Parts: sequence; structure tokens; C-alpha cells
Amino acid sequence: MLEVVNDSGETAGVFTLNDLNEAIQKGKVHDSIENLMGTLPYRNFKPELSKAKESEYNKLISSEVFTEIIDSSYDGIYIADGNGITIKINKAYERITGIKASQVIGFHMDELVEAGYISKSVSTQVIKEKRPITMMQTLHNKRRVIVSGTPIYGENKEVVYVINNVRDITELIHLKLEIEELQEIRELRKSSEDMNHNGHDLESIVITEETAEVYNLAIHVAKTDVKVLLLGETGVGKTLVANYIHKNSHRSHRSFIELNCGAFPPNLIEAELFGYEAGAFTGASAKGKKGLLEIADQGTLFLDEIGDLPMELQVKLLKVIDEQKFIPVGSTKMKEVDVRFIAATHKNLKKMVADGTFREDLYYRLSVVPITIPPLRERKKELIRLIEHYLQLFNSKYNTAKALSIEAVDMLCEYDWPGNIRQLMNVMERIVVTTVKEEIGLRDLPEEFRARENHSFGNPIHDLPLKAAVEHLERDLIKRALKTHKTTRKAAEALEVSQATIVQKMKKWNLSD
Repeated sequence: MLEVVNDSGETAGVFTLNDLNEAIQKGKVHDSIENLMGTLPYRNFKPELSKAKESEYNKLISSEVFTEIIDSSYDGIYIADGNGITIKINKAYERITGIKASQVIGFHMDELVEAGYISKSVSTQVIKEKRPITMMQTLHNKRRVIVSGTPIYGENKEVVYVINNVRDITELIHLKLEIEELQEIRELRKSSEDMNHNGHDLESIVITEETAEVYNLAIHVAKTDVKVLLLGETGVGKTLVANYIHKNSHRSHRSFIELNCGAFPPNLIEAELFGYEAGAFTGASAKGKKGLLEIADQGTLFLDEIGDLPMELQVKLLKVIDEQKFIPVGSTKMKEVDVRFIAATHKNLKKMVADGTFREDLYYRLSVVPITIPPLRERKKELIRLIEHYLQLFNSKYNTAKALSIEAVDMLCEYDWPGNIRQLMNVMERIVVTTVKEEIGLRDLPEEFRARENHSFGNPIHDLPLKAAVEHLERDLIKRALKTHKTTRKAAEALEVSQATIVQKMKKWNLSD
């Protein structure tokens, strides 16, 4: 937009690119500027210019003014005549395309397509169809642009000029891909960090003397970047401990990313871990993909079931651990990261090293601080609190108010839980959903629990220390009395002990009246 002043230096109005387009369409390119501006209602220009001044403005419109106007546009402008010959481009077009005016002015559009400057000509299409056309165009530098061609008609409705507006969309495409990639990363981080699925979150951690050593060591090593190897049976809560270490570390504000090394085929594990470039392999995303190593930068990468990692990938992982560098699949460019590694397995890695199925050097890199998590059958004091936690959790989830009978609690506590916490969660959710009555009794427990019923009550107690056997019998008698007499006072009278003794024992065993 140009400001126009009169002979007295007063602002007479403005002259825009739209004014110029209108002048070209009406064939008034050589009219005086007052005539061009006088058609617009907001102009206040007074036609008092001399013939010499009028001639000077005509020259400006046809050359300098014209050039200045189109060069002021941020979008590229490309003008061809009615025969498809290039006659003018602006500086923005040169910037966007990397094509200089000297390379295209005077050349036919078809010649430019043949020379590879552009993929297809919008001007040629506009001249052919005599209507405005918009299409996407690929340039010689692989940039992509949106070109909108507008025809300028002469007196015989023939196209005398084509004015093309060119917008660079390459950066927009890159920005779109980056936004999509960031969204994917956010979703991945959310799924990895959101430990609330099925109640497996940090709130469910119960620390007793049975697990105090584990969590004391975990909180101690969390303050450093030392590599930790978590050992224990499937379902004992290794992921929970790994997340506990991360949350108590200086990396807690960054990502906690989990990869189950046994959940993918070898080639997919490599792609997930290291990422890949576009077209790296059949079926790969056309835009490539960041690997978990890069996503976990500045954070923690938890490699679950590390014993299932293929041997060929163990070598690559060892290099990453040593150098904090890696090369994505299909790339030649090295990337650097800062990642804290925590690994976990239920397998005997020492035996695998001896058998030659796990690299010895990788084992020692990962097991700087090994932490063994005991199975649930060895955490009886923790068990009752976990049962209460998951009962409340699934009551809330399914909007119920189920309660466990004393017999059901005792049976759950006596069970060995071979599947550990994962099995406990599954069982608690199942009985909350399937039990019709408000109280969950023995008959509502799964079959494997009911099969133990006849072996749990009223039978001789074998292979127990005297103190444990006495406590077992004492608890059995109190439960039976409570079930028969309904109140602690009457149960105490029947057992010939004080009511306070009954209440104290119930608190000790976490029994409800």
C-alpha cells in the first residue's frame, strides 16, 4: 500500500495492489492516478495535477510504483501474459522458490516446466480454461506452494494477463507434521506415565518391614543416575518400583517411558527404541518416527523384560548406555541423548550369561544396583492392605459398595498368589463386578480359592511353627465366634475372654465386625 500526496504535501489517499488489479482488468493502466483512485468512496484526491505531474505518475504506475507495490507483498507474485510468457515476478517469489527473475522472465511457462523449475503451470491452465484456478505446485527445490491464478481479461474477453499469488506451504506442512509428532509423543508419555490404569499407581504402594529394604534402597539410588536392575517374579510390582525411583529423582519433571522388550518382534523393537527415517523399511511411516530413546531424553527409560531383548540389539543398547549416542534406523546421522536406564526381568540373567543368551558386558552395565522384589506370598502383612486398596478402587470405579466377609478376607490372605499383584488386581476386580450381594463371601471367590476351603478350616495345622499355629487357631476360633454370635461382646463371652481382647485381635488381623 502506498500513500499518495498532492502538491501541497497533504495526504490524498492510498493506492493498493487491489487498485492496480482493477486498473489492469479495466485496461486503464495508463490512466492518471486521480482517475484510478477516484472510483473508491474513501478517496479524497482532488484532480488538480498538471499534465507533467500526471505523466510522471503514469510512469510510476507502469514501472517503479508497480514494482514497489508487488515487492511489498509477503506472498509471491508471478505474472504472465496471455500467451503464457513470464513478464514479472516479485522479490517474495524469488525468496520462496529460489528462482531469480533472470531465469524465468521472457520464457514460456511450458519451457519452465520442461526445465524442472516447476511441476506444472497454473498460468497455462488459467489461459486454457479462462477462469481462476488454484492448485498445489512442487518447485525445483522440493518446496511445495499453493498457487492461485487469476485471469485479467481484455476487451474481447481474452486473457491478457495471469496474476499468480504464490504461498509457501512447505513450512506449514513441516509445522503440521511437528504438531502431529508432538501429539503422538504426548500420548505416548501419557500412556507410559499414567500408572493409574487398573489401579497400579504410586498410591497403591504399601511399605511394611517386608518391603522396607526395597523402597529404602530405591529412594537412596533415586538421587543418582546409577543404573538399576529390578529382579523378581512376574507381577510383583517392578514397574511400580521403577516409577517410584523416577518420581523421586531429579528427572521427575521429565518423561518416564516404558518399553516391554518381550512384546515386539526384533525388528519392531529396534524401530521403537531407536526410531527410523522416512522410508527406512516397508510399512514405515512416510514421515519417519522418533524412537523411545529420543522421547525419553532428560528422563527415564524403563526396559521391562530385558531378558527377552534379542542378542543383536543387546550390542546396540550397550553402545547407547556407554556413549549416550545412537543412530536411527535408515539414518546416517548420530543423535545424542541423556537418559537414565532402569531395567527389569523375571529371568535369571546370570544363568543366561552362562548359557550365552545374554551379553555379560550388558548385564554388568545394567546391574550396577540390583534390587530384588519379594513375591506377594512373602508379604502377608502388606497383602491385607493391598486387598483393601483394590476393593476401594474397584468399588469407586464401578460405583458399588461391596464388602468382604471375614472368611473371604482370610481365604484371600491364605492364598499363595502365584501371579502376585497383577493376579490380585484381577481377582479383586472380578469379585467386585460379579458378586450380586453387598457382602463378598467364600462362595463368591474364584474356583481356585473355593477348592482350598476344606483344607483351611477345622483341619490339623501342619508344617507351622508353634506360635504361628496358635495364632492361626486363635484367629479361626474368633472368626467362628463372631460369625455365630454376631457381636464382639457375645463372642467374648462364648470364648471366655474380654471384649477388649477380641477387639484388639481384630485390629491386629484387620478384621471387621
